[in-house]
Amino acid sequence: MTKIRYWIGVVSEDHVRIGEKNGFAQLCHGKAYPLKRMKAGDWLVYYSPKTSYKNGLPLQSFTAIGKVKSGEVYLYEMNPNFIPNRIDVEFKECQSASYLEIKPLLNFARMTPNVGLLFRRGHFEIEREDFLIIAKAMEVKLHEMGFQI
Repeated sequence: MTKIRYWIGVVSEDHVRIGEKNGFAQLCHGKAYPLKRMKAGDWLVYYSPKTSYKNGLPLQSFTAIGKVKSGEVYLYEMNPNFIPNRIDVEFKECQSASYLEIKPLLNFARMTPNVGLLFRRGHFEIEREDFLIIAKAMEVKLHEMGFQI
C-alpha cells in the first residue's frame, strides 16, 4: 500500500479559485515535476501569499484543500502559447485560514530557519500532523474525510 503524503502548493487566491471550481491543481506556472510527485490519495493544501497573481494584496492564508484523484498528470491548452500541466483534485468544503495565526503550531514553520524560502519553492511536502492542524484551522470536517483525531 502506498503511503499517503501531504503537500502544500503556493498559488495566488484567484488562481486557486479557478482550479477549485474546475477540480484541478496547477503548480509552479504549469510545471509537471511538482504534480508528478503527488499520487492518488495524497492531500494538497493551497497557500496563497496574495489575492491575485502579480499585483494582488497580501493574504498569507491557506485557501483550499483537496485529495488527489487518479494522480495522472495531463496537459491542458489554455492558449496556444501556454499549455500547463494539471492534476485532478477533489476539493473539500473549507474556510480560508491565516498562516500567521497557526504558524507557531506548525512543525515545518518551526523547523525551517527561513520558511519564506520554503514557500518560494511553490510546492513542498509536510507532515500529517501539520496537515491536520491546517485542516482543522480551515474548518474541514476531518471525520468525513476519514481522519480520526
